[in-house]
Amino acid sequence: MNRLNTLIKNKKDLLSIYFTAGFPNLNDTITILQALQDAGVDFVEIGMPFSDPLADGPVIQASSTQALQNGMSLKVLFEQIKDVRKTITLPLVLMGYLNPVLKYGVENFIAKCQEIGIDGLILPDLPFELYNEKYRGLFEAAGISNIFLITPQTPEDRVKMLDQNASSFLYMVSSTAVTGSKTGLSSFQFEYFERINKLQLTTPRMVGFGISNNDSYKQVCKFANGAIVGSAFIKMLEKSADLKNDIISFVQSIKGN
Repeated sequence: MNRLNTLIKNKKDLLSIYFTAGFPNLNDTITILQALQDAGVDFVEIGMPFSDPLADGPVIQASSTQALQNGMSLKVLFEQIKDVRKTITLPLVLMGYLNPVLKYGVENFIAKCQEIGIDGLILPDLPFELYNEKYRGLFEAAGISNIFLITPQTPEDRVKMLDQNASSFLYMVSSTAVTGSKTGLSSFQFEYFERINKLQLTTPRMVGFGISNNDSYKQVCKFANGAIVGSAFIKMLEKSADLKNDIISFVQSIKGN
């Protein structure tokens, strides 16, 4: 059982932070990871920038574009984090799109992730059927979790199927955040959370999208094992003049410390 699976199965009210590798500056990756660990984040999702990130919102799309302009690539990222396990003990997840992975070579990619100490992968455009047919053996042999996404539109029978095949957590994509509301979450989202809870799934769940403050974080934790914060963190990074201190302050504000 890898670091991610152990964490997910043994802790509640988890907080995960997503950031785009190579943003705001090319060589900020390790600085950001260290600050997130110091701030008490439970695990981190490192975004692999791609030129056509269709599943991302405008804030993360813009950060991806900037990272690519800065010179970020899979090769550069792997070089930056090759010794990450000397200082970072947090579970680490890489999140991105299938195309760069295919270009790198799936077997080579998985082998490099295993060598570095990556615990999980989120590839939104990797269909379960393709994963199950061609790549599942590679993931399992390397001890790396492939994390499946569900949305409010995912049919219940498919949610149950993904639940049966998941090894760490299900990523609940919540795409209807309401700007300016008290919690940042809509009644539609709460209905979605309740509907999924009624399915009595066995896999832990993390909710992503629309979590930007302590209020929305606490609300989400009532329905799932934790929350993933992305866009709000990227916005903070864009304005930061002191990454380490600003990251620690940001995480504390989300957790309510």
